[in-house]
Amino acid sequence: MSAPTPFSSPQDPHSYARPADVRVHHLTLDLAVDFSTRTLAGQATWLLEHLAGSSQELWLDTRDLHIDAISLNDPAGPALAWALGAADAILGQALRIELPAGASAVCVRYRTTPGAAALQWLSAEQTAGNQPFLFTQSQAILARTWLPCQDSPGVRFTYDATVRVPTDLLALMSATNPQTRNPGGEYTFRMTQPIPAYLMALAVGDVAFAPLSSRTGVYAEPATLPTAASEFRDLEQMVAAAEELYGPYRWERYDLLVLPPSFPFGGMENPRLTFVTPTILAGDRSLTSLVAHELAHSWSGNLVTNATWNDFWLNEGFTVYFERRIMEKLYGRPYADMLQVLGNTALHHTLAELGETSPDTHLQLNLAGRDPDEGLNEIAYEKGNYLLLTLEQLESVDSQRIQSRAASR
Repeated sequence: MSAPTPFSSPQDPHSYARPADVRVHHLTLDLAVDFSTRTLAGQATWLLEHLAGSSQELWLDTRDLHIDAISLNDPAGPALAWALGAADAILGQALRIELPAGASAVCVRYRTTPGAAALQWLSAEQTAGNQPFLFTQSQAILARTWLPCQDSPGVRFTYDATVRVPTDLLALMSATNPQTRNPGGEYTFRMTQPIPAYLMALAVGDVAFAPLSSRTGVYAEPATLPTAASEFRDLEQMVAAAEELYGPYRWERYDLLVLPPSFPFGGMENPRLTFVTPTILAGDRSLTSLVAHELAHSWSGNLVTNATWNDFWLNEGFTVYFERRIMEKLYGRPYADMLQVLGNTALHHTLAELGETSPDTHLQLNLAGRDPDEGLNEIAYEKGNYLLLTLEQLESVDSQRIQSRAASR
């Protein structure tokens, strides 16, 4: 099906969604993972909130998805009319669904494609345990490649999920997670706190779990797990230090998943399950500032989120600042100062690459028409951090007050 050329939301230049009219607020996801075809197939049922009384359309973001059918309420409900807009290389396609009066839920049956950008499929030969592996990377706007959704950081929703995988593998999500394998290969998940789509995460592989405290632990391939558990043995101490600085940890558990070496980032702050690279397993805990950074996102980013990617610095600038306060509390001011020097060096390299007069050196960016990943650089991280350091010095306020001011605006 086709539709007129779509347009992005006036609220978010990187989303076709119109959450000011009809907003999603809860997702029930049912998926089957097929390693042979490198695809996911299933259905996404969205509960809706009507904010504009006259609206009779739900707009979702998609990219490289096969939409099989859309129905009212559940898979057995009446079929709904829908249309896909013209494809954009960055934004994908708008999915417009016609709603009857008073519609409270829609069910979208769909399949991903083998080239879905958020899905990283590893062959058995690419893992330590000689088993295939899947992990997602939804940030910034890639959730739409494995889930039809309102893919904007300003839209939050709760979710529950059922995921079926090969029986010799374990499935994990950014939600409550199993700690042991289910012989039947079916796993259920719940996330009761609203999150934006970019924090939706799924991993499937031959992984095992080691507890580190009553609320922290680490998942990894069995061959890697002892090393990972030793490297992160101070994780509970780190969470406690963060709580002393910024208040209670509000996500129930804080677990880590050590991914295979092909994971392209240092870490990703998926709620309740931070993804980390195995390259930080140095043996002496010298690289755990990366974990402090992802942990800090549990307050800045995951609780308080930039509304659009033009203000990405609100996520990362605050998080770098918080990360270094955590490391200072754990290891002393000289250690935090060393991290600041390293960050300053990286910032100057980025300024040299962009040119000091480039608009892309501003904290607030204009990324309309561009991939928001272009804003994921040291300007957001380090320059944002410097703004907070400047406020700290000018106003003689401590980090708690800086955080409180930011959260209230």
